[in-house]
Formats: sequence, C-alpha cells, structure tokens
Amino acid sequence: MAELKGGLIGCGFFAVNQMFGWRDADGVSITAICDRDPERLRIVGEQFGVEQRYSDAAEMLAKEKLDFVDIATTVGSHRALVELAAARQLPVICQKPFAPTLDDAKAMVAACEAAGVPLMIHENFRWQSPIQAVKRVLDSGEIGIPFFGRISFRSGFDVFSGQPYLAKGKRFIIEDLGIHILDIARFLLGDVASLTARTTRVNPTIAGEDVATMLLDHESGGTSVVDCSYATKLGVEPFPETLVEIDGSEGTIRLAQGYRLTVTGRSGTSVADVSPPLLDWASRPWHNIQESVAAIQQHWADCLRSGREPDTSGADNLKTFALVEAAYEGASTRQPVDIRTLLA
Repeated sequence: MAELKGGLIGCGFFAVNQMFGWRDADGVSITAICDRDPERLRIVGEQFGVEQRYSDAAEMLAKEKLDFVDIATTVGSHRALVELAAARQLPVICQKPFAPTLDDAKAMVAACEAAGVPLMIHENFRWQSPIQAVKRVLDSGEIGIPFFGRISFRSGFDVFSGQPYLAKGKRFIIEDLGIHILDIARFLLGDVASLTARTTRVNPTIAGEDVATMLLDHESGGTSVVDCSYATKLGVEPFPETLVEIDGSEGTIRLAQGYRLTVTGRSGTSVADVSPPLLDWASRPWHNIQESVAAIQQHWADCLRSGREPDTSGADNLKTFALVEAAYEGASTRQPVDIRTLLA
C-alpha cells in the first residue's frame, strides 16, 4: 500500500489535532506544511518533524508532489484555497465552516467536480464514538422508526480563551458549534425539509449569538430540536459532550452526560458506557473531539484509496451548511425556512 502524502495549509489552534490524527492514520504522512505566521510554521514543523515549510500555498502546491491537501485555515480563505487545489487536480479535505456563504460552498463543490477530485469537509462530530454508538442502535431497528429527537450541546465553557477571534464575529454559536450539532441531527434522523430558529446573546462582551434553539422538520416525517448554548452554567460542566434523545415507535435512546447510553427497545432496556478512548496525544475533556479527528481523517484516507465518496463530502455538507444559513435567516425573520429552496 503506497503511502499517501498530504500537505497541510494552516498551522493554527486546531491544526495540531489534525497533525496528530495524520500521524496515527494508516499509510498517511504530512510531508509539507504552510502558514503565513512563521512562528506557527516553526512550532508545528518542529513538533511533527516536517521539513518542507512554506508561507505561500500556491508555492507549496507547485513544488511538492502531494496526494491531497488539508485546508485548516479560517473560513474566509477556504474558497480560494479549494479552487487552487482543484486547479492542480488535488483531492481536498477542508475544515468547517465550509465557506463564508452558501454560494461560495456551491462554487467549491463545482470546482472539485469539474476537476474530477474528491472534496470532504472536516465535519468530525458525527465521528465521535458516542454518536456512532447511537447511530448503530438506530440502524439496528431496536427502537423502530424514529419520530422525535433532541440533540443538545449546552455549556458554560470559556471557548474564547483558546480562540479569541470567536468573540469578534457577528455570527458565533450556530456557525462555529451549531453546524456540528445540526450535522448530527441530519446524520441520525435524515435530511431536513424546513427549519425554524431563535437566537439570543447572553454574554455582553461578544459580538455574536451564544444561544440558539432550532426546530427541524425532517424529510422522513420526524421532528428534532437542536439546541446550543455557551451561556449555560451547570453543576458539572459537560463540555464537550453532545447529548442525544431519540424517541422511536418501539423505544427510546438516551445519550446522557458522562457518555451513558440507555436504550429501551424491542429487547428491553440496556445501559452502556460509550466513553471515547483517550488517545496517547489527547487530553480531557477534549479527547472526545480529538478521537473524532483521527477517525474522520482515517475515513478520508480509506476513501481516497478505494475511490468511495466520503460520508461528509462537499455535496453532502452543502445540506448541513444550508441548515446554518436557514438558522440565521429564520432567527432574523422569525419564520420557517424551506431548505430545498436554499439548495436549488
């Protein structure tokens, strides 16, 4: 099996997790990195033993022989970098949020389709082992046909200390966190026909919303509530756990704080600990997210080798990104938004 050689663009806060994930992936290595900040370039290069370092992405793609590009920059640069990689017929994995606008995202998908190269969005939350455990129960038919879900991420964790730029954007929790939770709703209950949203800002020192509640009408006929908060102070801080409730025709699923999975269905009631593994480079409480990074990146490598379309391909993630746009529109107009019109 030939080793896949990748180039990483962006060496910031989260990219270190991605570098560890690539280090652990079977038959993959990052052979070149790029960042405009020379200090970040030096730190990541030395930490992971990458000698080929660039300050210009175009130069890196021109000089290096790569099998794929991993774009881990902020959202405003995504379209230009994806189109740059597509022009060189390089497969692309791109960090979320997908793009600044839905039109940009559609253009990125079109560019990669025209070049004949795969595009995957680094939508890792659905790859968390507790969420995968919920999906396996659903797929088994144990609780019958799901008709209601609640996917919840409520926390008082200070995310701004590590990522201070999050406090400055006019869009915050839906774009940064809610996109993950909305994707989990799609993953578990299927595509969405319409969405209604309400948002608020509790923290007066930030520019964007820090609380969002969204009602999703799924094409399957089911309904789900997606609720996100960084203003919720609890006795035991749950960050970064996503809690899940699903009701089906034959039973229920409850993924509770502490990674406790309770299933009541055709076979009775069972309780399991679905805690994520603590990888040797991970740290609590981030280990849940860090494990999912390794999982999605291994999935990307496997798909490149087999020619299979990634589960969170650009085309698939357009449907999640449309939910983000619908949430902001719906919160502004206080009216339901038809998702199909956004995707048309």
